[in-house]
Amino acid sequence: MARIKYYYDTETCRYEPIKRTTAEILINAAGFILLSAFFGFVFFQVANIFFPSSAEAALREENQQLLLKYELLSKQMAEVSQVLERLQERDDKVYRLVLQSEPIPEEIRKGGIGGAERYRHLLEEGLKREELIVSSFKKLDQLRRQMYVQSKSYDEIIQLQAKKEERLAAIPAIVPVALNAKTMFISGYGNRMHPIYKIRKFHTGCDFAAPIGTPVYATGNGVVRMADYDGGYGKCIEIDHGDGYVTKYAHLSAYTVKVGQRVKRGQMIGRVGSTGVSISPHLHYEVIIRGQKVNPVHYFGGSLTPSEYAEVLRQAEQDRPSLGGN
Repeated sequence: MARIKYYYDTETCRYEPIKRTTAEILINAAGFILLSAFFGFVFFQVANIFFPSSAEAALREENQQLLLKYELLSKQMAEVSQVLERLQERDDKVYRLVLQSEPIPEEIRKGGIGGAERYRHLLEEGLKREELIVSSFKKLDQLRRQMYVQSKSYDEIIQLQAKKEERLAAIPAIVPVALNAKTMFISGYGNRMHPIYKIRKFHTGCDFAAPIGTPVYATGNGVVRMADYDGGYGKCIEIDHGDGYVTKYAHLSAYTVKVGQRVKRGQMIGRVGSTGVSISPHLHYEVIIRGQKVNPVHYFGGSLTPSEYAEVLRQAEQDRPSLGGN
């Protein structure tokens, strides 16, 4: 039985029962329901936070693990990216600079990989956390592309290095005979007294006095383009080293190579003699660059110590007659 509430009426000086209208009853009921729903929601949220269900707890734990793995992956990708940047910098500023090659354009190194639409199929498959997914895959694609470009760059560098080594090996760089007590530098490049005509003529190479049969060596890698008698040069060998370099070995007594044969620096190609216009056994050696005969002593450093090279330079400056006329 509902309790009846009263109020004191001052006009009648009596306690009268409180009478409520239907509207008041409905408003009070609605307020009670709303208040109950609010407190129920608050209670549910508090209970959900502090007392989650087993499924919610498992999902929350899974999310935390995913976030930790994502952070670890991001850190690792950042470290890989830093290493890659250092390799790229070394590639451009060291390797390609030494090999005289143009650096890879930045737009190729950092080539675009498209926006989020590129990964839309991943999101359509029901995966969540879109920002993390798209960010991770964009970083991975970027790294993959940069690493591909870098690997191709290193392939190119290896090829450039091989070509560089090949070019360097072809440049004349050693003395064509072994200098010792029996083999000596006699006459250098420049105006010298002709041994036959007794007048000063331009000597286009260097003369090395040596016994007949002394080995003569190729001063750089190349191809024998001549091994034949050549007038005043006598028995002569010419080697084409490429890039405009040619070397000439004159007054030989014998050949040990033939035309068209590939030779390497330090390989024996003939023997010292006194053929052609010559007053004694010796080797006349010339270096020719794009048709211009140059001073051979500038190409002896590869087989001599600094003191030996200094002595050859001193001998080359001596105004001594040549041993043959060419």
